[in-house]
Amino acid sequence: MKRQTTPFILASASPRRRHLLAEIGCTFEIVPSDVEEVFRADETPEEHVLRLSREKAESVARKRPGKWVLGADTIVLINGDVLGKPETKDDARTMLRRLSGNDHVVLTGFALVTSEKGVAANELVRSTVTFREIPDDELEWYIETDESYDKAGAYAVQGIAGMFIRSIDGSYSNVIGLPLCEVTDNLKEAGIIAYGNGK
Repeated sequence: MKRQTTPFILASASPRRRHLLAEIGCTFEIVPSDVEEVFRADETPEEHVLRLSREKAESVARKRPGKWVLGADTIVLINGDVLGKPETKDDARTMLRRLSGNDHVVLTGFALVTSEKGVAANELVRSTVTFREIPDDELEWYIETDESYDKAGAYAVQGIAGMFIRSIDGSYSNVIGLPLCEVTDNLKEAGIIAYGNGK
């Protein structure tokens, strides 16, 4: 029997992160942060997701003293270029053609913070995703489904785009938007969640 010792706040409006946390039995409140997601000069992608995840959690923690806050940020990289969320079908088509037949990297930074104790965790998780060649008919059909349009890299690994994915090296849940293995370890270490006897 699972039990949760301390409710926490998810500093994200992502329905995918919300679903992942609910699946492992967490009870939490959603308070999206207002941190602007922009790169700083000379900031690496790894530094970017670590900083943003921490700043998102800290911004919410300042407003909610005494509460644990989980922040996260995920980006998609191909050949060093960051693929954001497409705004149009042309954007989605361009991104998916770049991913077709190639490897790309998904980076997620996450942070666990309280206003009193500061940063308990700020970690980076990397997964490599290999796409098969996407035939034009499948690509054009896919971008008409609207699945692309709130997803970094223009696809959802847990959705229809699973048909494009040949392999994943690393965490599957990380590609969705939150590395559950590492997040669970840190939630337990902080005493936020426990299962059964807590061991």
